[in-house]
Amino acid sequence: MGKLRLVNPRGRAAVSLQDPNVVNAKAPKRIAIVIANPAVSTTTGWPVGFWWSELTHPYLAFLEAGYEVEIFSPDGGACRSDALSDPNDESGYSSTDLISQGFIHTPDLRAKVDATKPVSAIALEGFDAIVVAGGQAPMFTFADAVDLHVKFAEFFEAGKIAAALCHGVAVLAYARTRAGELIARGRTVTGFANVEEDVADEAVWSYGQLPRGAHLMPWRIEDRLRSLGANYVQAGLWRSFAVRDGNLITGQQNFSGGETARLVIEALGR
Repeated sequence: MGKLRLVNPRGRAAVSLQDPNVVNAKAPKRIAIVIANPAVSTTTGWPVGFWWSELTHPYLAFLEAGYEVEIFSPDGGACRSDALSDPNDESGYSSTDLISQGFIHTPDLRAKVDATKPVSAIALEGFDAIVVAGGQAPMFTFADAVDLHVKFAEFFEAGKIAAALCHGVAVLAYARTRAGELIARGRTVTGFANVEEDVADEAVWSYGQLPRGAHLMPWRIEDRLRSLGANYVQAGLWRSFAVRDGNLITGQQNFSGGETARLVIEALGR
């Protein structure tokens, strides 16, 4: 028997049910999103965490594509966001982020952040992609997140999609193949740009929260990736941007969650 096809009213074949871009309700694509565990910044002493839009915007895009999504963190357990990423924060910095607002006020979704599974529980065979969100915490915690380094590399070497966003791209400073080669070396990537770090530094200087010349981050994504032999690219200050190099996808900053998700969906199909 030949493969089943859907036919439009004019009799022309519209789409094959074997087409990988067709939503299969019995076997939807599955995404593991990883957010950072809570930490304390060693530069400011502030509590730091993940960035809401880097979780919620990809999450929504994946759901709309018919995917299933689970949320993990390196250690598991309750996670908290960077204050500025919360649309309810008194600063008003993210007050227009209606997607995050909706997620935060949906009890079933919020509960997923309050009880994340550990990265070690991610079964490679059970997911089509891993997506690592950012925030400030990855810059202070990912060096010790060995399970995340290993799991990210497993996805990459298995030919599955391995994606990271903003400061979540910090994982590329540590993730290595089984042969010991850094995944980032020789590949085109993006992540939080130096020009964006400059703006963040200037902000904390202007409010007297750090002495002028001190840096908010302990190291910089762009500098580190270049030093590791990656071809680092960026699209300019606060522009939504993501890049795909084979099965490695990276997004520039917190405004790039949707674009990062778009490349993942483009790679996996619907």
